[in-house]
Amino acid sequence: MVGAVAPTDSILTPYDQEHAVTYMRLLDADAEGADWREVAEIVLRIDSKREPQRAHRAYETHLARAKWMARHGYRHLLRSGWPSSN
Repeated sequence: MVGAVAPTDSILTPYDQEHAVTYMRLLDADAEGADWREVAEIVLRIDSKREPQRAHRAYETHLARAKWMARHGYRHLLRSGWPSSN
């Protein structure tokens, strides 16, 4: 399950390892210009109509973390190995 906010640590966390595929899906959606509400519902499984603030905060923090992973976190994944399941 996706948390309300993504981690902000400067190291790879167990949460990051569990959500690596989610991060990739967020990056793909962002590159395609997808609406954050749709992404929150499909990728993060948060109803943006019922919980708009939670959905937006989760979307923003997870997308920021996904971008961090793309710039820095992937090195940690390469050192520690790809998560076994997501």
